Amino acid sequence: MASGYSLIELLFTLAIVATLAAIAIPQSAAAIDRARAASAARYLASRVTVARTLAVMRSAHVALRFENQPSGLTFRLFVDGNRNGVRSADISAGIDVALDAPVNLADLYPGTAIAVDDAAGGDPLLLGVSNLLSCAPLGTCTSGSMFVRGRDGSQFAVRVLGATGRVRVQRFDSRSGVWVDG
Repeated sequence: MASGYSLIELLFTLAIVATLAAIAIPQSAAAIDRARAASAARYLASRVTVARTLAVMRSAHVALRFENQPSGLTFRLFVDGNRNGVRSADISAGIDVALDAPVNLADLYPGTAIAVDDAAGGDPLLLGVSNLLSCAPLGTCTSGSMFVRGRDGSQFAVRVLGATGRVRVQRFDSRSGVWVDG
């Protein structure tokens, strides 16, 4: 009797492997998309923390400025150059200078964006009437929220509490319809 596997046994094994892969790959891809969106939100939160830290260290206002570009919303840090806070007019005049290059989250975390779920609509930046999130030398910041969306539709919010400058990241739980820490 010859040892080895028959063609039927090999085909049956390959069918089982293909079925398991067809189930696992989409689940894994969705988990990767959620992880990227969560990381992008934490990165944005860390940039707010950096702005606050620089404002205290430099004894000057430091702000994150969000700008609409064809590739999506970008952001970068600016420092106050004339002791009157970071202002858009002073940025245009070159008085308040950039501390870094513009950052687009999609460049760092593919499939993510500063955006709100298409079904919800609305503004992805809730910073009052400005596109600046400013931090003062005393450690306070502009209150507001910035929303990060993942490719799979996952939604995260970066919330800044103005009086303390505290930053937290929340995730929208679509099952319960509420924001949860995460």
